[in-house]
Amino acid sequence: MRTSTLIRVASQSILKNKMRALLTMLGIIIGVGAVIIMVAVGLGARSQIRDSIAALGSNMIVITPGAANTGGVNMGSGSFTRLTVDDVEKIRLESTMLRGVSPVINANGQAVGGSGNWRARINGVHPDYEIIRDWPTISGAWFTEQDVRTNRRVVLLGKTVADKLYPNEDPVGERLRIRNVIFDVIGVLASRGQTAQGQDQDDIVLMPYTTTSARLSRNTFIPQIVASSTSGGTLQPAQEEIRVILREAHKINDTADDFTVRDQTDIAAAASGTTETMSLLLAAIASISLLVGGIGIMNIMLVSVTERTREIGIRMAIGARGGDVLTQFLIESIVMSLLGGLLGLVMGIGGAKLLGWYMGWATEVSGLTVLIAIGFSAAVGIFFGYYPARKAAGLNPIDALRYE
Repeated sequence: MRTSTLIRVASQSILKNKMRALLTMLGIIIGVGAVIIMVAVGLGARSQIRDSIAALGSNMIVITPGAANTGGVNMGSGSFTRLTVDDVEKIRLESTMLRGVSPVINANGQAVGGSGNWRARINGVHPDYEIIRDWPTISGAWFTEQDVRTNRRVVLLGKTVADKLYPNEDPVGERLRIRNVIFDVIGVLASRGQTAQGQDQDDIVLMPYTTTSARLSRNTFIPQIVASSTSGGTLQPAQEEIRVILREAHKINDTADDFTVRDQTDIAAAASGTTETMSLLLAAIASISLLVGGIGIMNIMLVSVTERTREIGIRMAIGARGGDVLTQFLIESIVMSLLGGLLGLVMGIGGAKLLGWYMGWATEVSGLTVLIAIGFSAAVGIFFGYYPARKAAGLNPIDALRYE
């Protein structure tokens, strides 16, 4: 019997029992849909984390103070505050693999100006910070090296601060006050959104680090230095170069470093690994529905074999071979699985988009996931449909014709 004829006969058999076929496919539909949604949530979370880390800066290196020991007690990272502006200048002069380096001096204060006031995070930085963080302005321009040398009282506003103090207007050229010091607004930074930890990166005011140190912080030591390597390939060598420069600056020989140098790749790898594990776990849980759906198909096909015993006997009596009967029932099983997979695919993609819209989550449906889900649904049809098909093909024609 030709394959086209077998497919037509199998399709007619399915259409005769539409409701039963739909209920049979329900497990596959739910299983495929659940897998698509769960994997979409996992992939979306991974992409969001990668984007957040990438937003911190291209090839960024972070240098922080090390840990101090007091009376044999380790006080933890950041407790040994020996990083200074001189360290920054030494790194700038002696490094060969960096395209930018900047201190980061933190302060807090109430910014007063425009239509009100807003308590913002204040960072004193070098103009290289624009290159390190890849953070352009949408209005105005960054301050210059000359502004740093002269302690000029100028600020760049993050988008959140600009919107709070100067809604629906460009604040460039305006003035604001922080701790009784008047500053000129020279630019507004491009929006960066939230970090993976939920911190608003746009809720910030940037100014020359010399101005922060002289006017707001008055601290000799700095809590952080950021730098950027010339390329991804020089990221690790650049970190080692910084270690050598700082060990020389701090006159460290055999003792442990009093500073810590790290980059974003470890954070990105750990975060991506966690989301991948969660995606696989969620997909594995959702795949249980596919298993249940496959068992449902097998049960219905066994019932169908019993109901159609006389039909099978008649087919064999007029010349159908056992292989033809096996192929017919196997095609019925595969067709139901594939239809269920396609309906589940539509449900999964729609559900992922709806979930992303309603919950505000990032979701991402990949082509590979779609192919795997459809392929797996077909495999379920073959695996669970083979036994009923084999049973139908093995019927004795005479016994089948006598079956009541």
